[in-house]
Amino acid sequence: MIIDRSKTVCFTGHRPDKLPDGGDDRSPVTKVLKSLIYSEIQSAVNDGFDTFITGMQRGVDLWAGEAVLEMMAEKDLHIVAALPYRDFGKYYKGKDKWVAGRILAFAEQTVIMSETYTPSCMKLRNQFMIENSSRLIAVLGEEHSGSGQTVRLAEKAGLDIHCIDLPETGSGF
Repeated sequence: MIIDRSKTVCFTGHRPDKLPDGGDDRSPVTKVLKSLIYSEIQSAVNDGFDTFITGMQRGVDLWAGEAVLEMMAEKDLHIVAALPYRDFGKYYKGKDKWVAGRILAFAEQTVIMSETYTPSCMKLRNQFMIENSSRLIAVLGEEHSGSGQTVRLAEKAGLDIHCIDLPETGSGF
């Protein structure tokens, strides 16, 4: 698959422990957050985007990938899984393991940055996503994080950034 950058969106966001209510699926705040992510993806589809790159991290990346999978049932969309290293996600449990498995099963392409974990593999994954996208959907509360670094990379690269800001307290919207 050749990725058409002009029609590609990537995602960044925090892991569950940095999200309101710990990203608990039963939390009203998490439900609102997932709905906002879904709306941003739907807006991107309406704007002509058809390819979505997920970094496969627990939390926002998997939620966004899951939303894309839902939309794929009705629209001709493509999903790309960008793994920082080959065994990334191997120790996921429960729903995270199930969602990651579904995304990998439906991914038109899986890109692996490194055979094993390296100190730079996460940054390489983020750079790959930015270099192959023209829009970034971000969920950001803490700017001094991997997600904040990805947003800064996207700004430097001139991507169209759609940011869902988390509340300062981390407790709700």
